[in-house]
Amino acid sequence: MNDTIVTDSVKRFKWVGTRPIRPDGVPKVTGKALYGADYRLPGMLYGRILRSPHAHAMIRSLDTSKAEALPGVKAVITAKDFPDQKFDYIGPERVAVNFWHVTRNILAREKALYEGHAIAAVAAVSASIAEEALSLIKVDYEVLPHVIDVDEAMAPDAPLLFADMLTRGIEPAPTRPSNISKRLEFMTGDLDAGFAQADVVIEKEFKTAAVHQAYIEPHACVARCDADGQAEIWSSSQGHFQMRALTAQILGMKIGDLRVYAAEIGGGFGGKTVTYLEPVATLLAKKSGLPVRLMMSRDEVFKATGPTSGASMWVKIGVKKDGTLVAADGIFRFQAGAFPGSPVMNGCLCAFAPYNIPAQRAVGYDVVCNRPKSAAYRAPGSPISAFAVESVIDMLATKIGMDPLKLRLKNAARIGTPTIFGPKHAHNGYPETLEACLNHPAYKTKLGKNQGRGVASGYWFNGGGDSSATMQINADGTVLVATGSPDVGGSRASMAIMAAETLGVDYEQVRAIVADTGSVGYTHVTGGSRVTFATGTAVVNATKNVIVDLCKRAAMIWDVDPEGVVWEDGFAKPASSNVGDFEPLSLKALAAKSSATGGPISASASVNAGGQAPGFSTQFCDVEVDPETGKVTVLRFVAAQDVGRAIHPSYVEGQIQGGVVQGIGWALSEEYIYNEKGQLDNAGFLDYRCPVASDLPMIEAVLVEVPNPAHPYGAKGVGEVNICPPMAALANAIEHAIGRRMTELPMSPPKILAAIDGGVEA
Repeated sequence: MNDTIVTDSVKRFKWVGTRPIRPDGVPKVTGKALYGADYRLPGMLYGRILRSPHAHAMIRSLDTSKAEALPGVKAVITAKDFPDQKFDYIGPERVAVNFWHVTRNILAREKALYEGHAIAAVAAVSASIAEEALSLIKVDYEVLPHVIDVDEAMAPDAPLLFADMLTRGIEPAPTRPSNISKRLEFMTGDLDAGFAQADVVIEKEFKTAAVHQAYIEPHACVARCDADGQAEIWSSSQGHFQMRALTAQILGMKIGDLRVYAAEIGGGFGGKTVTYLEPVATLLAKKSGLPVRLMMSRDEVFKATGPTSGASMWVKIGVKKDGTLVAADGIFRFQAGAFPGSPVMNGCLCAFAPYNIPAQRAVGYDVVCNRPKSAAYRAPGSPISAFAVESVIDMLATKIGMDPLKLRLKNAARIGTPTIFGPKHAHNGYPETLEACLNHPAYKTKLGKNQGRGVASGYWFNGGGDSSATMQINADGTVLVATGSPDVGGSRASMAIMAAETLGVDYEQVRAIVADTGSVGYTHVTGGSRVTFATGTAVVNATKNVIVDLCKRAAMIWDVDPEGVVWEDGFAKPASSNVGDFEPLSLKALAAKSSATGGPISASASVNAGGQAPGFSTQFCDVEVDPETGKVTVLRFVAAQDVGRAIHPSYVEGQIQGGVVQGIGWALSEEYIYNEKGQLDNAGFLDYRCPVASDLPMIEAVLVEVPNPAHPYGAKGVGEVNICPPMAALANAIEHAIGRRMTELPMSPPKILAAIDGGVEA
């Protein structure tokens, strides 16, 4: 059962909040939808990439001459074919990019920094010839010591990935290089005074493993390049404008010379906001003069694309006997992978964000190690720190004998609560999720032997930013809405719903499409839970612009002032009886007369959307632990989330359920396992254990609607915060089932059994 709890005065809409059929459903279930690997162009070549077998190795020499001489090979490229990039961190600190690093991740230069690091690429007339060509490329490696674990990478005697890396964020700047790229610190209030007020203080260390986004579709693209330098790319990504910008930067192209089309995407979860293949395919196409297709194998996806960070953490929180939280402190060490850029800043900023705690400090370390470069994964950073913080919150509740939901409710962040990063909270939503769980009938049910119940909460910023949309009214009155947002979580349906609602026409009259970079204005990536909010605002604004035009055309037909015309329920009507007695003009009627009233009816809108509301989620679950094997069976999972207003509730529920499923995998079974050579031992779905249907309970999504006034229909991003609570909720449930606190992910059967048998925490 899925419930919706509305916390504002109910406003009824015709389409917003309904569950119409998804516009992309039929082509997907019939196999007609085109994904990245489905595109074929005349004369297309097959691209392949040579990858390092070593975790850390100097590239002494690279000889491609035999590969180039192989019949059927049309192009071979290495890092020397790419222009140099300036060493500089660009953009806001939380999402800064250094193209010196990016270009070296796409193709290694001085060193291979992880197993699977791309070394060279070929394009040939067949896949078999391309594979043979890779075997003919000779690389002379000097194998170097490697480091995989984040704590080991921070040690003073650890092998260095970069001999000149000096830690940023320390004053005075260190003189000795290390693997610590950056140190961050955020603080508010007086920690010493806060902890002095506490009746109970708990501090604990935690560790999480790196986990992959595990999307079903591997990375794939097709590129072609004309003799005049104009190029086109068909890419499976979360942002084709992003792929255009990154590819142009890496290749030194003009952005206007590159046009990128959005293929359907078979999952991303943040992992497809990064470019791996597009610049390589484009350069191969330019060098060969023929289109080139590149796609990864599953092995390559695991070894060479970003998992999220593993982490090592320490958290200390103090509470009074009455349940008032007084101080919180945390140290968060995140694996960045081979290049700087872990989401540790997010982890620091989100760690204590759900709570009103007077004194807080969060210290973060961004640490490089010989793993693939980390990439975003659904609320990047927040689920990791939430595991530690929400575990300690639960331990405090147990220690003072207070219901864990009531402890959270007593200290819940509300409008006006300060944050560790400066601004005060401007939205409610968190207390409402706690109350939804407290009032849920399942929360009060009794548990049996070896069973436990755990609760946890999570926070995510959500995003706004740049989005564009265009609306066209066809001659028969049907409507086309084009945006630049790849449809990852149902955005075509939500865009059509908002357009139909604003225009006052039936949903079936509106078709929503994802346009290429040459056909709609710039639009930032589908990520950060921003699309329904930001792109939806652009769609509504474009619709309003069309309505203004429609009213002017009706005024022309009636020979009245435009101010005398209003638009209601899909019709132009006289604003009052003083205007005249005219029959309302429908959208279809006005569209039929478009040539006589000024030409085609269309409008565009672009926004830099601000005022986004953060995401809050509270979840509880029941588990049963087999004391003989350590296996955890999840019996029930209830996830309450503030969704603003659910534009298409079925999609919202799907987002929540999907986040919970991924959180269950993160908690119980998923991890990167490396051998002593720094090679990944489980680079496939057989050994990298994602949960399947038989591992999962029914997941109940409770939609808590606290509308965001900054959005035309109250939308808040819903795609990410749902993955923040599950790991801690499950750890808390397991502790209540077996009396042992698990502090390391994944909480796999061997670890749980060791904790049970050893009588100690694990």
